[in-house]
Amino acid sequence: MGIKTVAVYSDADKDALHVQMADEAVHIGPPASAQSYLVIERIVDACRKTGAQAVHPGYGFLSEKREFQEALAKAGITFIGPDAHAIFAMGDKIESKKLAKAAGVSTVPGHLGVIKDADEAVTIAREIGYPVMIKASAGGGGKGMRLAWNDQEAHEGFVSATNEAKASFADDRVFVEKFIEQPRHIEIQVLADGHGTALYLGERECSIQRRHQKVIEEAPSPFLDEATRKAMGEQACALARSVHYKSAGTVEFIVGGATGEFYFLEMNTRLQVEHPVTEMITGLDLVEWMIRIAAGERLPFSQADVKLDGWAIEARVYAEDPFRNFLPSTGRLTRYTPPAEGRNVRVDTGVTEGGEISMFYDPMIAKLIAYGPNRQAAIGHMRQALDEYYIRGLSHNIPFLASLMSKERFVVGALTTNFIAEEYPAGFRRDDLPAGDPTTLIAVAASVEFAQASRSSLISGQFSGHEVTVPEQWTVVMNGKYHDIVCRRAESGFAVVVAGEAVDVNTDWTIGQPLFRGTVDGRPVCVQVDRVGIGYRLSHDGLHVDALVLTRRTAELHRLMPVKAPPDMSKYLLSPMPGLLRSIEVSEGQEVKAGEPLAVVEAMKMENILKAERDGTIGKLHAKPGESLAVDQKIIEFAA
Repeated sequence: MGIKTVAVYSDADKDALHVQMADEAVHIGPPASAQSYLVIERIVDACRKTGAQAVHPGYGFLSEKREFQEALAKAGITFIGPDAHAIFAMGDKIESKKLAKAAGVSTVPGHLGVIKDADEAVTIAREIGYPVMIKASAGGGGKGMRLAWNDQEAHEGFVSATNEAKASFADDRVFVEKFIEQPRHIEIQVLADGHGTALYLGERECSIQRRHQKVIEEAPSPFLDEATRKAMGEQACALARSVHYKSAGTVEFIVGGATGEFYFLEMNTRLQVEHPVTEMITGLDLVEWMIRIAAGERLPFSQADVKLDGWAIEARVYAEDPFRNFLPSTGRLTRYTPPAEGRNVRVDTGVTEGGEISMFYDPMIAKLIAYGPNRQAAIGHMRQALDEYYIRGLSHNIPFLASLMSKERFVVGALTTNFIAEEYPAGFRRDDLPAGDPTTLIAVAASVEFAQASRSSLISGQFSGHEVTVPEQWTVVMNGKYHDIVCRRAESGFAVVVAGEAVDVNTDWTIGQPLFRGTVDGRPVCVQVDRVGIGYRLSHDGLHVDALVLTRRTAELHRLMPVKAPPDMSKYLLSPMPGLLRSIEVSEGQEVKAGEPLAVVEAMKMENILKAERDGTIGKLHAKPGESLAVDQKIIEFAA
């Protein structure tokens, strides 16, 4: 649009991508958001220093703070978003529910008053009837939210939600409402110009959530029919008009899976993280229209002009370990190569190779968006893009995303907000990954090793007449099994024989490339290849497999080598993530019962309560409150 940009950044973000991309950048403080991104005066001062005429508030932090909009207006700076009145009326979950109820909009049963303490929260929860949801009034992104099924969970949930709300939003108010079972989370994107025009741009299906934070979003929803879409859209626009809304906004509804009845949940008076899926199917750039509306322009199109074309799915790529109950993973991105973008794939990211995912902010690495003419095509493009997403240096959730995409229930669109809890009742395990065809990875491993051996034979010192020849017979050791194979060069790649069956590997892969792209028996594949010792780690469809490719004689000797058992760490409570040890709830010599809290570790502004898995006695404390913990660091040792 020809508008120059200014980035603001904290100490933790000095090398972030948005800082590199902007025309100017202004430092606003230390890493803690309460001392940088949440300090209104520092943002206003950055505008004054640079002469910025407008501020786009992004997704979080001050984006729904009335005081921020008012401070900018006082300084003569345009806020790219709604006015303070709309932010207050709709951005606050408690006030927005009161307004919606007064306007005749169906709302979820609950207690909208501010709750003074945990005991009152328990009393209110009992009156409403379990299960209940405890929510931060100023919350978002899953922060300050707890589901409670009984008095104890309501008490603990109130305390944690209040602490997280204060840390994340500088507002510790929480409320309680009935938790609708088997629900779908569907939101309507609205766009209003402040001149009387308010339009809805279809819906987004956001039911795939974990810890109340969205993981997969798609547009349109596989659940809605045109009549329901129209009813929800018109209700969302009526709500927006009631507060004279202008800019982009999202009205969220909870929809009963059996009845299809919908209830107003909240309105987000800002741009949503998942806005790209709406952009992909409408062809409208929401950020551009936010800027144009803020500049006073009118929307030049009507509701009849809004058309939904195709299907788009967004997956949130997080720095977290799905095999450790999705605990945050901090560290440096030693290798980072996102999939190539095009008509069917879009990547929105704020990081680059060599960048760091710190403990101070949300652990999202990127949003991966896939598009197709229909839902099945979009899922196919997403699975391919996940295979091509190369991230090293920290744990990430791509294996989990690949598993989600392969679930039959997801493929047919049978979604609820309970999807993850029901499909992964014991948490995410390696057994949840798609089984796949081992022949593909065996053939790829053999091809990679044959290429390596061929190059080595050409650069080794050799005597004429005694050249090193590359053997064609090999053994691939994978998952504890030995597979005798034959591999030789072919015109367009490699010819491999696995279990007596010929496998054609067509590829232009060269040594050193992390992605092995090509076809295996005509099927397109992309396998990530990492050298690990004398073997390889192959990543495909979310699965990580270690493979050794040995000559037949070496394989015979390998079978005779003993397998070393890992050390027994069962008597220790280990930190499941890097973070700050907030408190230790036990003392040496104390007897504990299964389920009792042992320690509280804070990471990414989230409190994680570590509980005893079984009855026992505390032997020794290895860490102190206030200490920064590394992953797997000892916290408590149990007595024998």
